[in-house]
Amino acid sequence: MTPDAVAIAEAVAGLPEVAGPHGGRIGEIATLLPGRRVAGVRVTDDEVTIGVVLSYPATAADAATAVRVAIGPLDRPVRVFVGDVAVPTTS
Repeated sequence: MTPDAVAIAEAVAGLPEVAGPHGGRIGEIATLLPGRRVAGVRVTDDEVTIGVVLSYPATAADAATAVRVAIGPLDRPVRVFVGDVAVPTTS
């Protein structure tokens, strides 16, 4: 069964370690669906790639673990790509 890109994106969106989706350097981490594009999730026959913007002070390892737990087990390997880091603004 093919993993659902929308469900994956929704599961990752609420994680405190993740500030938002990241589509990769040229938008290559995305799933194209009829009438919409799911940025930050690419599902292929071989793997699932999830691109995120890290929420500082979380580490890449923290985010990768949280993403994998949130989406649960899949029938193919999951790669987590950290494309940027969001640092909280101070006043």
